[in-house]
Amino acid sequence: MGAMENWREIRRSLHEFALRLPEAYEDHPWGDTVVKVNKKIFLFLGVDEPTERWGPTVGVKLPESNGHALAVEGARPSGYGLGRSGWVTIPLTGRPPETEVLLDWVEESYRAVAPKKLVALLDAADEPPAAG
Repeated sequence: MGAMENWREIRRSLHEFALRLPEAYEDHPWGDTVVKVNKKIFLFLGVDEPTERWGPTVGVKLPESNGHALAVEGARPSGYGLGRSGWVTIPLTGRPPETEVLLDWVEESYRAVAPKKLVALLDAADEPPAAG
């Protein structure tokens, strides 16, 4: 698989992971694919077929990992003023971060926008079951 095709695999992994988070759902404002929770976007997946102008990218809100994400080659604060509130646009071509890192960032973004009760569900799911 060429590097150009690899981004599809990464994007699919992020998309599937995002949709498994509590009450997450897909939407298509402006022809882009996004994943939302409680009517708020937490993952921008961009257009399905990138063009010269719009390469394959993901956008996530990273209150904690912002600096780390911006250190990725080609990453930039998201447009439309979103960068000011912690949104980062990360290219999936070139040398993207490891998929595991991107999944952590998707979860961080979800936690940043999801209602506390849903974050609590996520935390409960992360904990090992109590011995009994």
